[in-house]
Amino acid sequence: MQQVTESLAGRAAVLKLLPFTRRELASFPNRTFPWENKSLSGLPTQTPSFLWEQILRGYYPEIATDLTRDVRLWQASYIQTYLERDVRNLRNLGNLTQFQVFLRALAARSAQILNLSELARDVGIAVNTVKDWVSILEASFQIFLLRPYYANIGKRLIKSPKVYFVDTGLLCYLVGLRDIEHAAAGPMGGAIFENLVISDLYKTCLHRGEEPPLYYWRTVAGSEVDVVIETQSGLIPMEIKLSETPRPEMAKEILAFQRDFKSKALPGYVIHSGNITLPLGQGVTALPLNNL
Repeated sequence: MQQVTESLAGRAAVLKLLPFTRRELASFPNRTFPWENKSLSGLPTQTPSFLWEQILRGYYPEIATDLTRDVRLWQASYIQTYLERDVRNLRNLGNLTQFQVFLRALAARSAQILNLSELARDVGIAVNTVKDWVSILEASFQIFLLRPYYANIGKRLIKSPKVYFVDTGLLCYLVGLRDIEHAAAGPMGGAIFENLVISDLYKTCLHRGEEPPLYYWRTVAGSEVDVVIETQSGLIPMEIKLSETPRPEMAKEILAFQRDFKSKALPGYVIHSGNITLPLGQGVTALPLNNL
């Protein structure tokens, strides 16, 4: 873009094409969301091991479609060339090794509220450097930030966001996960599954040419909804659970959100890794990932 001398303002469209979504990979690119057409039919059923194999492999077109490619070699090479070329085109980094440490430390905090001071202390760099490096990762489409939902739009911009990686394969590579068992049953299993669901929503919106209307919700008392989708009709609250057996207590945060936002809140969903769709209370449905 820096080499283009014309501004092309009003004469060019800029499309953000990120790694595949799950619906694109399953050959259903135009499938709508369940709240858009009331349809709860889903993608072809996958076994948990196949899903986690896909999560570890990631969604970049080359390795997602060619299963003969050595995924570890591809990911290691991607990180290396990204650091040596893409990042240095954006900013002159003094210490590549420290940037790699930062990248891995950030990956370990995926799906968490981004605490810049804590991250700076753990990596041993200044807070301003962390801000700078986060902006580089965002500008180069490695991560995206999910901001908190407030009725006051100004507040959304100044409160702490949560951080997610665009691709689950690179996320797993950076935190050192190599096999299905450790990824699914390990301490980061829930965060990785949440990252998968929210990044899929994020990519689907961008691939439609829309800015993703995604937020999270958290109260001072500690109530939290993983993702809130802002639509013209109202707000859709969504919880994400790495469980194949949804239970009514999984809906309590959504019900709290609906009480707070009253008429603005629409029916919510608990997205889970199983295969059953069932009501979890008035205005909350447990929905398998494949139906999202």
